[in-house]
Amino acid sequence: MALSRVRMGAMAALVALWPVLSTAQTTAPAPPAVLIADRVSVTDDGHLIAEGSVEAYQGNQRLTARRIVYDRSTETLQIEGPIRLQDGDGTTILAEAAQLDQDLTDGLLLGARMVMDQNLQLAAVQMTRSSGRFTQLYRTSVTSCRICAEGEAPLWQIRARRVIHDQQERQLYFEEAQLRVLDVPVFYVPRLRLPDPTLDRASGFLIPSLRTTSQLSTGIKVPYFFRLGDHADITVAPYLSPKTRTVDLHYRQAFERGRIDLEGALTRDDIRPNTWRGYLWGAGAFALRSGYVLSFDIEHVSDDGYFFDYGLPASDRLDSELALTRVTRDTFFRTAFIHVDSLRTGEIEDQMPTRIADVVYERRFFPRAIGGEVRMGLIGHTHLRQSDLDALGRDVARNSVELGWLRDWTFASGLRIDWRMGVDVDLAEVRQDAAFAHRLQRHSPYAALGFSLPMSRATAGATQFLEPIVQIGWADTRGDAMPNDESGRVEFDPGNLFALSRFPERDMREDGATLAYGLTWSRFTQDGGDLALTLGQVLRQRPQPGFSATSGLQGEKSNFLLAGQINTEFGLGLTGRAIFDDGLDVAKTEMRGSWTGDRLRVAGTYVWLQADGGEGRLQAVSEFFFDGAYDLNDVWTASANWRYDTADTRAATAGLGLTYQNECVMVDLSLNRRYTSTTSVEPSTNFGFTIALRGFSASNGTERYVRSCS
Repeated sequence: MALSRVRMGAMAALVALWPVLSTAQTTAPAPPAVLIADRVSVTDDGHLIAEGSVEAYQGNQRLTARRIVYDRSTETLQIEGPIRLQDGDGTTILAEAAQLDQDLTDGLLLGARMVMDQNLQLAAVQMTRSSGRFTQLYRTSVTSCRICAEGEAPLWQIRARRVIHDQQERQLYFEEAQLRVLDVPVFYVPRLRLPDPTLDRASGFLIPSLRTTSQLSTGIKVPYFFRLGDHADITVAPYLSPKTRTVDLHYRQAFERGRIDLEGALTRDDIRPNTWRGYLWGAGAFALRSGYVLSFDIEHVSDDGYFFDYGLPASDRLDSELALTRVTRDTFFRTAFIHVDSLRTGEIEDQMPTRIADVVYERRFFPRAIGGEVRMGLIGHTHLRQSDLDALGRDVARNSVELGWLRDWTFASGLRIDWRMGVDVDLAEVRQDAAFAHRLQRHSPYAALGFSLPMSRATAGATQFLEPIVQIGWADTRGDAMPNDESGRVEFDPGNLFALSRFPERDMREDGATLAYGLTWSRFTQDGGDLALTLGQVLRQRPQPGFSATSGLQGEKSNFLLAGQINTEFGLGLTGRAIFDDGLDVAKTEMRGSWTGDRLRVAGTYVWLQADGGEGRLQAVSEFFFDGAYDLNDVWTASANWRYDTADTRAATAGLGLTYQNECVMVDLSLNRRYTSTTSVEPSTNFGFTIALRGFSASNGTERYVRSCS
């Protein structure tokens, strides 16, 4: 029965408004207003009165109220609350009473509150709307914090005499603004402009941060974001403390067919007085015609200790690269020019290959006459040293031609046979090293035959796979020995267990007959867990020179390789690799583990490397790294990290963090200590503090906790 009254009321409203709607359609481009209510009446003087569950629609706007009186002569709406007005841009206005035009775009609202993006709240004694673009709020309180009780002060708020919201530009303008924390005034500014929550990019200040270090004292960084258009921006962040004057810069620009990203800093500090310091990082890529991609990567720093002094991600070698690449289904082309800077203590950069040029062209064919796949490769490589000393300043240029044929057969029994054969030819020129001739040449024909038998078994809730593999290989490398500049460190892992040459680059190639065997077992459960293990070894006709003592590949028999991975449905993950001999003496091992629970997240890494002068390690390396976080409750999170050198029995780094985050504020505290020291880096302690008021940015994160009022 009630439903019938609502429908009859709606029909009555539409009939009564028909003259109004017709006028609106002929005099204005905007769509007409539609009014729906439980009860509708028309007075003698032409006033339309809608009462009950009143709803009014105008374009993408929707208004609900208790009572609406429409005056046709003035084309205005007198509205009695509670009022709820929703715009299509995610803004909701609540008010006690209002007077609006028939388009719901101009008018006055009393006791109003505006909610933007379901987060930022603006409460005002009076609100006016004009031109469908500007909203003015008088005697306003602005916050994104949830308020549970009447008269309760939010965690923070901005009080202002007047706030203007520009709906088109999506900006908020404050007059006589005062920041209050728990209703205590802490900051005053006569004029203030902030973006509303729906704006992705706008010029203005970003979140400031406070940082204290034992070397730079206490300083503050205040970034300012400049919007240079729809596709470019730059962020300028002055960092000031009693011991440093630094300006950080970050420039980004997107093009129709590419992008660039540049980041750097310029510094004058007391660590290195009267010296300009800084760094520059950059990356970019551009799509050219015919599928080519031009890319660049810039890494440069003024001195070895700058990254550590300013808490930036550190790398012991920096490489800058300019490359041109093209990849298709059957071809690969890449040419690159690389410059390397070393930050490692004890390395003499003039005696390192710092200027490198590479060009690679690979193509594959599928000849029907012989079947399988034919691969052809043309590779050029050059590296130069700045030193002119004999041997220590050696320069090398090398060209390689590679031709190979691959084919496989699978039989009904499940047996799989893989065949490959080919020849590699290397031509090189060596300068500034009397131990080598000026021109060198080498050729290496090879062949390999592999047998594997993949097997699977389904059990209750799981599927298992077992695959034994055996490969017989042969290579006959003849010609001149070439300098080993690029393959000094070889990693023995499942990726190269069945390779015919396990050297990472073409300056070294394996020789002689080999037998490689391995076994892979894996298990997958229906709940999402998986387990994989690989065990393998390589047997040789004769020992192979060029491998280091801890590579696991010296001698006629290689060390055993064991690698595994575990992922469980309850959040545990383990990945590890170990190289050990017949006596179970481990040469190298590494393991990474992590676990994610409802509140706790932990991860750890352990690395063990035996001393090996061939790889530049004069003493064993044994390190453990731990990091984790624990949610103390819904708003507080504690975190810690620790890196410990078990070989030297001392800590390398340690850190603690505490974060508070809810729907309206984020506070981050961090304490980090670096214990290690070198000739360019001193031990230091860093303290960081960041506070952010949430609600004035579209980038507030996808997860947000809203406090309960229970």
